[in-house]
This record gives sequence, structure tokens and C-alpha cells, in this order.
Amino acid sequence: MRTRRAVLEAAAHVIGTRGYEAATMAEIIQRAGVTKGAVYFHFRSKDALARAVIREQTDPFVPPVSDSRLQDAIDFTHQVALALRSDPMIQAGTRIAVETTFSDEPLVPYQAWIDIMATMFTEARDNGELLPAVAPDRAAEFFVASYMGVQLFSRAATNRADLPERVTTLWKHTLPGLASPGALSHLDPHGRPAHVTV
Repeated sequence: MRTRRAVLEAAAHVIGTRGYEAATMAEIIQRAGVTKGAVYFHFRSKDALARAVIREQTDPFVPPVSDSRLQDAIDFTHQVALALRSDPMIQAGTRIAVETTFSDEPLVPYQAWIDIMATMFTEARDNGELLPAVAPDRAAEFFVASYMGVQLFSRAATNRADLPERVTTLWKHTLPGLASPGALSHLDPHGRPAHVTV
């Protein structure tokens, strides 16, 4: 397990820095400080390694649970925004998502994030926080796509220094189409401070 983790962390660093296409298995092996055989024991190819990075990137982010699942979703996206500025695993996962297409499962890089948001939006609907016409699954897919665009724009403009502000702006423009009037008046698109620190 230590070897597997060392390889994943090395892959995250190399891919996050150089990009998926430019990253080589030789460079990842060298950075991990393990043998080629040890790497291929855990990951049969760079594609398999990329898929593992994608799965690992969501692990540290357990969405909080409060009385408002929609506010929890806001807080969660701010937590991710802060991590995107410094966490190699999520940075690598994002580069893989942007730079790679998995022909067998094209939404693989995004699916875990869509599932997390869909769960929170479904629970928000069950709590009466969503407008009746909102379909949680479709809303989650739309939001993840929008969030990906926002973080890419922020990366290009400020190397993600302004990402939390851009996520706030995304929520300000999205919430009126998602939240019921009663819920909207209580939501903070900036996120609750206790939940957005890393």
C-alpha cells in the first residue's frame, strides 16, 4: 500500500506539473523512488494510473451535512476551490479531466464530482430547497461542467488565486435557477467560513 501511495503521489505531482500527455512513466517511477516492476504491479499502464488518480482526488472531500444541503454543496465547492490551489492530487485529476478523453467512459474524470453534487442536490430537493422543475442529476452535470470552466478560466487568469471569488460568482448566477424562494434567502454563495478552510 505504501508503494501504491508513493506512485500515486508521484504521478499526481508529475501530471499536475507537466500535464498528462507530457508525463512519462519513467519520470513517475523516478520520482516515486520505486522499481518499474513495482509500479506495473499496481498500475498496468499510464491510463490505469490516470484513472486511479481520478478516483483518489475526491477522497479527502467529504461533503458536510447540515440542515441545508444546498448550503453544504456551496461550502463543498469552496473547499475544493481552495484545495485546487495547492493539492497535487486534485490538480492532477483536473489536468487529466481537461487533457484526456477515455473512449470507453468519456465522463470518467467528472463522474465522481457529478455523483457528489447529484446526491446533495437530491437531498436538497427532498428538503424542499430546490425549485420543482430542477432535476438533481441534470443540475449536477450542469454545475460540474460550469465549475470546470470557471476553474480553467481562473487558472489561466491568476493561477487559481481568484478561484474562490469566481466560485462565489458562479453560485450567485446559478442559485436563482436552483433554489426555492424560501431557501434562496438563507443561502450564502461565499460559503460558510467554518466549512471552507483547508
